[in-house]
Amino acid sequence: MQGKKQFTDQVVTHFRLSERMPPHNLYRRLDELLDLAFLYQQTQALYSHTGQPSHDPVVFFKLVLVGHLENITSDRRLLKHCALRLDLHWFLGYELEEDLPWHSTLSRTRQLYPATLFEQLFDRVFRLCVAQGLVKGDTQAVDSAPVKANASLDSLCEKQSALELSAGLRVVDEDSQPPVAPPLVALCSAPAHQLRHEARRQAKRQQQAGSLGAKNPHARLLSNKTHYSTTDPDARISVKPGKARALNFLCSLAVDTAYGVISQVQADLADSRDSLHLPGLVRHVQQRLAANDLQLQDLFADTGYSNGFNYAWLENSNIIPWIPVFGAYKPVLDGFTYHADVDEYRCRAGKSLPFRKYCTTADGGWMKHYRAFYQDCQHCDFKASCVPYADHKQLNRSAFEAAYHRAWHRQRSRQGQHMRQRTIEPVFGNLLHHYGLRRINVRGQAGAYKSMLLATIAYNLKKLLRYRPERTQRMAIALAMPSPPLGRFFWLRARHKLAKMESR
Repeated sequence: MQGKKQFTDQVVTHFRLSERMPPHNLYRRLDELLDLAFLYQQTQALYSHTGQPSHDPVVFFKLVLVGHLENITSDRRLLKHCALRLDLHWFLGYELEEDLPWHSTLSRTRQLYPATLFEQLFDRVFRLCVAQGLVKGDTQAVDSAPVKANASLDSLCEKQSALELSAGLRVVDEDSQPPVAPPLVALCSAPAHQLRHEARRQAKRQQQAGSLGAKNPHARLLSNKTHYSTTDPDARISVKPGKARALNFLCSLAVDTAYGVISQVQADLADSRDSLHLPGLVRHVQQRLAANDLQLQDLFADTGYSNGFNYAWLENSNIIPWIPVFGAYKPVLDGFTYHADVDEYRCRAGKSLPFRKYCTTADGGWMKHYRAFYQDCQHCDFKASCVPYADHKQLNRSAFEAAYHRAWHRQRSRQGQHMRQRTIEPVFGNLLHHYGLRRINVRGQAGAYKSMLLATIAYNLKKLLRYRPERTQRMAIALAMPSPPLGRFFWLRARHKLAKMESR
């Protein structure tokens, strides 16, 4: 006969959460692996010795880690999700009758704890990965990607000149207390000449667009030099090819190439160049590896980190930089030869172009200026083809020319072609789409840094829980001694096969 299940909502009197958690459950294994008891001592100085007891700091870190492991970016949705899961109740240490913390408690606690506390948790998880053999340390890959900030382009406001803003704030300070903080004043203001230059440039661009029939009177030309976000002043306008312009932070990563464990993460401003952050990123990686008795030897990065200073600095730090040289670099100048003993170039007519001075480019790079003598160029037979519209020939070369040349040769070597295949784009893809970094749910650069640290901690923990060390299987075969001479052939063949199996 047909059965029909009858449900009666009864009060459960004998029930233990630990009995409902299977041994292979993710959070049971995570609780056995990760010891967070050190947080009590590290956070004790942040609380008063009197008053109502605060929420458990271990529970806070477990909650935010669950948010990144479950790819939940909202604190409200995270607590609703935890309330429906028995394993999460057990992992957090809450009975079924107990209420979970309020969502605003997570926000206040996140602001209370300094970033160094999150870094200590990252270091502990990294040491666990080293102990399990997931980190080799000799080769690291570096890259960066934009992460959406918790602010919209509608929150952008035009900057004022520094003089106008100072005059306005002087009146405000007299009528209100406390005064406006100086860092906020620096974000809301810009030099007057810079604002005038940007206004002329934008007017010219709109005029050109209007001549092509694409003028839009409601269009806004946005720039970090002329606008700032009132919601999150640390967020910067940036654009990635194929994506819309947005307010972002820059997430810089260093990944160990052995098993893909993240060794360093930092939150930078999105309007800065990738190459500027490489020395600080590598310095932190070296310190973390040295604390675990490991040494960095090779560094791989893409062309965005190509910089003469980076090449020279890495070589002086005994690190081989496998960074492709950008396409504008020319290892050899046609018609000119360099003589290192006297630091000068010579043209095809045999005239010298000695070193004159150091100069800087628009992005701050150091260049060496070589210039020929006026008399040599005026009476030269090749002047019409060499410098037809100038009085003398001049060359600008990088101050780190030797380091550029070595990097160019490494790029074309066989090992360089192999190193170019190493990339950390899949790591970024997982962090953005599966570990809650598709959008920062807090504001400020410090808050973005904490969120990135938690996402990378969750990523390394998943790597650690999934890792299974390879075991070598051996098999012994007992063979009887055959009779020679034909049997000896088969005996030697079987012995050779046995030796190959044991070598595996």
